[in-house]
Amino acid sequence: DPGLIFIDRINEDNPTPHVGRIESTNPCGEQPLLPWESCNLGSINLSKMVRNGDIDWERLRHVVRVGVHFLDNVIDMNKYPLPEIERMTKANRKIGLGVMGFADMLIKLGIPYDSEEALKLAERIMRFIQEEGRKTSVELAKQRGVFPNWKGSIYDRPGGLKLRNATITTIAPTGTISIIAGCSSGIEPLFAIAYRRRVLDGELRDVHPEFERIAREEGFWSESLMERIEGSLSIQGIEEIPAHIRRLFLTAYDIPPEWHVRMQAAFQKFTDNAVSKTVNLPPESTVEDVKRIFMLAWRLRCKGITVFRYGSKQGVIEVVKDEAEGKAKAVEPERVEVKRGELRPRPRPQVVKGRTIRMRTGCGNLYVTVNEDEHGLFEVFTSMGKTGGCVASFTEAIARLISVALRSGIEVEEIIEQLKGIRCPMPRWDEGAVIRSCADAIAKAIEIYLGRDVRERSPAEPQVMSAPKEEKRKQLATMVGLSPQCPECGGMLEVVEGCVVCRSCGYTRCE
Repeated sequence: DPGLIFIDRINEDNPTPHVGRIESTNPCGEQPLLPWESCNLGSINLSKMVRNGDIDWERLRHVVRVGVHFLDNVIDMNKYPLPEIERMTKANRKIGLGVMGFADMLIKLGIPYDSEEALKLAERIMRFIQEEGRKTSVELAKQRGVFPNWKGSIYDRPGGLKLRNATITTIAPTGTISIIAGCSSGIEPLFAIAYRRRVLDGELRDVHPEFERIAREEGFWSESLMERIEGSLSIQGIEEIPAHIRRLFLTAYDIPPEWHVRMQAAFQKFTDNAVSKTVNLPPESTVEDVKRIFMLAWRLRCKGITVFRYGSKQGVIEVVKDEAEGKAKAVEPERVEVKRGELRPRPRPQVVKGRTIRMRTGCGNLYVTVNEDEHGLFEVFTSMGKTGGCVASFTEAIARLISVALRSGIEVEEIIEQLKGIRCPMPRWDEGAVIRSCADAIAKAIEIYLGRDVRERSPAEPQVMSAPKEEKRKQLATMVGLSPQCPECGGMLEVVEGCVVCRSCGYTRCE
């Protein structure tokens, strides 16, 4: 945001130039791929490789060897969506074994992230993983053969490695799997020391386990301290935390941008593919600052670079400085400044004009009445036909809030933008428009009142299909909609044997 790749640098390490020139990467930038190639990635949790204050190199060696063997097996066991993908994947047999939990490892070893010692450790670890990974790939090649495109590759030379896999190592972002593993993401520093995690119908405080352990052992743990830390992106201004602990528990916000780039470059030296890493920039960063980071990444021979300036995106965490405590806090960005009590809904005249629009939703027919006065759109009413209960009260609440907003001068485009596209588990088609939820239906009804065309293309149907099956398919498409979410757990719904099923929690609905 923005992201940049150095395509010439990437092609320097292209292991199969005779097959083709690499033109792009996957979205996160860590996996340069030829046409039809696929990602096959795994990550080692480095925080589990520390024993008694030192790195357990034998355990790391064992995990690397198992990881390479496992990823090579995945290539053969996988079911591919297209024959072209299968052919290219099996021809080059690229894998990408990487790491996560690096920041946690540094903390356990007592090494600050932005230090020369951390850079040297990064190089040492990645060199070890690459060397052990290649040894394992060579052994696999002796048993199973080299990758089919080995002839003509960069390894096809006197003394060249006879590898089972064209590439061995990749540093992926691991945003999801690191949460499952309970460790820091990829090679990124910590994002926060403590925050709130939503679980079921409540919230739990999530504190970095090493920070909690050290705080209790050194006697500065307290509930009031945790409340101050929670939601903060830095603890550097909290004096009651000892200085040596603050130095160790740096967050992405604390680390100068140049150190982010240097750490990425350290890992890149011994990574076959590329490294996914974000350089966090303070809100006051300029275009020249971004240029300086880009040029540094190029000089240090990174294969790509991504920067994120806090406060640059709506709806993304913004950072402000609390001058009283000297710490950074995460706040939601405000779009406008309005003093409390300044906005007042304009009074309703005795007569307004409008019309009622019927919208077919997954919950039944929704009748949306849009009225206007001499100043423009004024109010919205809804009725759910014969349906009552929660759905009717929900749509009535939306309509009332829309009416208050319209009468208070909020632009109708802002209201439509907030409501349009909201999904529920029961979308349906209505006169060529996908109605994703009751909220989406209200937004589209307002658009129809304004004279807009809200129709969308329906999903393509196979041309050859018996009438009963075609009708059933349409019914199921109506039930499922586009990228549906399970109403119980939010997972993806599937159409299985005439039913809508969620494999995550077991929810099912048959028609």
